[in-house]
Amino acid sequence: MKCPYCSHPESKVNDSRPSDDNTKIRRRRECLACGRRFTTYEAVELVPIMVIKRDESREPFDKQKLVNGLIRACEKRAVSYETIQNIANDIEMSLQNDLDREVPSQLIGEYVMDRLRDVDEVAYVRFASVYRQFKDISTFVEEINKLKKDK
Repeated sequence: MKCPYCSHPESKVNDSRPSDDNTKIRRRRECLACGRRFTTYEAVELVPIMVIKRDESREPFDKQKLVNGLIRACEKRAVSYETIQNIANDIEMSLQNDLDREVPSQLIGEYVMDRLRDVDEVAYVRFASVYRQFKDISTFVEEINKLKKDK
């Protein structure tokens, strides 16, 4: 590892430990030339996932966009931000664990609805109304009846 102070290409690791969230390894290093210490972090590099939109365009998966959609669906509901983050993390991990590097946006929407159905029914219907582009009240009623039948 190149020293950030003197640019010497070699350093030694004095200490290694997992970060607080266990997603990175924190390494305390010492430059072999100037003796100054510095910290580096090592993390797994995830392969980017491309989302295929309804109009066939593609864009990189953005977890924050997913979180924002969940926040809108759960607005003024008793759903904690931690729960929303957990849903987004679960969906991101599901997508990473799939072998496909390109996923249709419809699949992501189905993942969201599966998780929201168990968390909050009102948030589920809100999300479904936007995701499925409900045109009238009868479509709402059909979705609510499906939800009742599944319970």
